[in-house]
Amino acid sequence: MSAPRITAVELYQVDLPPPVPRSDAIQSFVTQETPLVRVRCSDGSEGVGYSYTIGTGGSSVMALLRDHLAPRLIGRDPSQVEAIWRDLLFATHATSVGAITSLALAAIDTALWDWRCRRDDQPLWRAAGGAQERVPLYTTEGGWLHLSPEELVREAVAAHEAGFLGAKIKVGKPRLADDISRLRAVREAVGPRFELMVDANQCFSVGEAVRRAAAYGELDLAWFEEPLPAEDIAGHARLAAASRVPVAVGESLYSPGQFAAYVQQGACAIVQADVARIGGITPWLKVAHMADAFSLPICPHFLMELHVSLCAAVPNAAWVEYIPQLDAIADSRLRIDEGHALPPDTPGLGIAWRWAEIEKRSVARHTVH
Repeated sequence: MSAPRITAVELYQVDLPPPVPRSDAIQSFVTQETPLVRVRCSDGSEGVGYSYTIGTGGSSVMALLRDHLAPRLIGRDPSQVEAIWRDLLFATHATSVGAITSLALAAIDTALWDWRCRRDDQPLWRAAGGAQERVPLYTTEGGWLHLSPEELVREAVAAHEAGFLGAKIKVGKPRLADDISRLRAVREAVGPRFELMVDANQCFSVGEAVRRAAAYGELDLAWFEEPLPAEDIAGHARLAAASRVPVAVGESLYSPGQFAAYVQQGACAIVQADVARIGGITPWLKVAHMADAFSLPICPHFLMELHVSLCAAVPNAAWVEYIPQLDAIADSRLRIDEGHALPPDTPGLGIAWRWAEIEKRSVARHTVH
């Protein structure tokens, strides 16, 4: 029997406003522009994937998919996931490495993994490795920078009582004293057994990051995330050598090679690859295994509906980040048990899409035959 071939690619863009206001030291999460890719094959099978933006660039991702990437899928064997990913990467060589290209590649790559896992009647977490059946869960949803200290404390205590094992707090107030007072209030409220992480979203200079890391070190924090601009690898290496708090980076890196440079220079202690921003499941797994080879944990950014399965697939995933965003267009919910995220056991990505809602909410739609 001949292998099935891709005969059509359906593209949708759905815009999803966040359920609560989200802000950090440099930006606000305006809306999740969500490009979806639905790959249809000659035997009637299909796979669905997606990526995201936080408010800008969605139409550019859709144009790259429609005009350049989706046409290259027609006639391909969908089981050749690695070959297709590499072919598309090299076909977009002039625009790689970069966010728009990586987000477009991710939408396709996740659709192909969904197809392959459905074909094999396996959930993604088993097909990609099956290393662990549950992963510790922390929340970011109550730690945004615009919240008052009282609101931060209330949200952290509620998360603790709900069973979460940790919470991430945004930092980057103009005065260090304000960051410290906010963090100290939360630490005193939740006690020493509840993990706290901090995230600066690239807002500091090297000198200021070193200064703040020294102060943060008194609060027993799990990590100091994105302290500097992502392109400053040398600065991260200087900070990592000076900081008592482990340095975490990755959500603003767009290729395995960029992660390799960080690892080689000792510029991070925690790897935070984002499956959409790095270009899909195929490169995400490469980064996770590279981190494991250097005894580094991977704690991915956002997209909990995908990352719960990827974290369960690899042995060095230490945390899943809780930020709900797909509830409006998917019936599936993240399963949580005693502070741990459980990967879905349904074949494929484990996301039950609500197609009627997707059709209604689509701001753009294209089909490539």
